[in-house]
Amino acid sequence: MTTAINYGAFLKTFREALIGYSFDLGGLFAGLMVASQLGIFQLSPWAIAVYPAIVSAKGVIGGLLSGRLSTALHLGTIYPRFLLNTKSFYQLVAALIVITMATSVGMSLVSLGFGLLFWGITVADFLAIISVVVATMALGLILSFVTMKVAFVSFTKGLDPDIVLYPIMSTVADIFITICYIITLNLFFLLGYLGQCVIILIALAHLVLILYLIPRNIHEEVFVKTLKESLVTMIFVAFIVNVTGTVLKRISAVVEGRKEIYTVYPALIDTVGDVGSVIGSTATTKLALGLLAPSFSSIRNHATNVLSAWAASIVIFVTLAVMSLAVNGIFTLHPFLGLISTLLTANIIAVAAIVTVSYTISILTFKKGLDPDNFVIPIESSFADSMTSIALLVALVLVG
Repeated sequence: MTTAINYGAFLKTFREALIGYSFDLGGLFAGLMVASQLGIFQLSPWAIAVYPAIVSAKGVIGGLLSGRLSTALHLGTIYPRFLLNTKSFYQLVAALIVITMATSVGMSLVSLGFGLLFWGITVADFLAIISVVVATMALGLILSFVTMKVAFVSFTKGLDPDIVLYPIMSTVADIFITICYIITLNLFFLLGYLGQCVIILIALAHLVLILYLIPRNIHEEVFVKTLKESLVTMIFVAFIVNVTGTVLKRISAVVEGRKEIYTVYPALIDTVGDVGSVIGSTATTKLALGLLAPSFSSIRNHATNVLSAWAASIVIFVTLAVMSLAVNGIFTLHPFLGLISTLLTANIIAVAAIVTVSYTISILTFKKGLDPDNFVIPIESSFADSMTSIALLVALVLVG
């Protein structure tokens, strides 16, 4: 059966996706920070490997919030405001705070396992890893309130938060969490005992907040449901993000000092994750509204969203190649052809995979009676990070 493309809808989604993806260009700042701080990342074998795990985990948690807010705003179960909002809104915020701590601890435990097997660390490094990860993720919670504000403003301005929210905030989150991670690493490695005390105090403040929230929400339906469904997802995410870290260590060995690759890396994983979020988030909203049948074959009725989101990502990948070379002062024909070939090869591999994953999760969770917003963006964004890293490594090898 042929699929008709609605060109009006294609152009609308393409424009909105491009607006959202354009914020991924800001991911170059995160990449530049990593490139400029390679010295601090080289102080321990786990420092560079944990970085994509932290970025991915923050993106997953932000994706959970974005997906839930987008659908709830469409359905009217959450109002576009902070004060005098619905009970569901405040329970969602409480659950988010608890999930952040649980993800941090789980991710640190899995990192230890990966580190012992692949990174060359010892059990003695675990305290350093968990303290740095928990403190970094706790600082990252500040950004959740910015995400809520962007969701409210975009919705009231007539934009579709399913399309613009996560792409905008994923990039902002990458920059913000990268800054938090670099600050935490500097505190831990360069300020000695005093810096480590500051890190522990941040982690303890997060723990105290959780101990305050849990007794007040433990019997609330939205809070409990979000925790149960999301924590299962986070176990999977904790494993996947450490795969990403291991792949990044391999990429680091391949590219060595090529700063244009480090510069573009966070923006690449951002963009692929954004494609998945557009596909998954629009699908979950259509499923909730009864506009899309819960079957795999119905993807042909979602083709307009898929093709427009993919086309917008290609535009961003080309732009990223140009900007990365320019900011590193190596914009000449040969490096440009090499980088653009590498990035477009990675795009084809990674986007094809993430479209399949996002749509599949949307359908499976909906058919099982689960809330797709607790699964789609969290899983696809972490998978996107790993898939993009693997695709980039494959492209680097193929293109040379």
